[in-house]
Amino acid sequence: VQLQAYGGGLVQAGDSLRLACTASGRRIFSNYPMGWFRQSPGMEREFVAGISRSGDSLYYADSVKGRFTISRDNGKNTVYLQMNKLEPEDTAVYYCSQGSSPYQYTFSRNYHYFGQGTLITVSS
Repeated sequence: VQLQAYGGGLVQAGDSLRLACTASGRRIFSNYPMGWFRQSPGMEREFVAGISRSGDSLYYADSVKGRFTISRDNGKNTVYLQMNKLEPEDTAVYYCSQGSSPYQYTFSRNYHYFGQGTLITVSS
């Protein structure tokens, strides 16, 4: 699977931004959970949000709960991350990912396929 994320940029604290990630390749998009991860310099990669195959079940890290929303459009092979009330601490490279197992959308170790990241910088 090839994953291409886009939508990053430089924003101010309190702003909103929406990331999108489109999948291509042989794996049937709707058969697998999707997730968003992020990594700041010197930090470990953080599992930010996950979404089940149908999109009915969602997972969020505590650090983004209530501010970020993950969604997917299986007809467009695309997963989204709507980010509101951005904070400087959200500054990171954001990666979309596809799960290996169809069922474990909340389990970070299920995600083995990653695309190139997109950088978000939140200024204070």
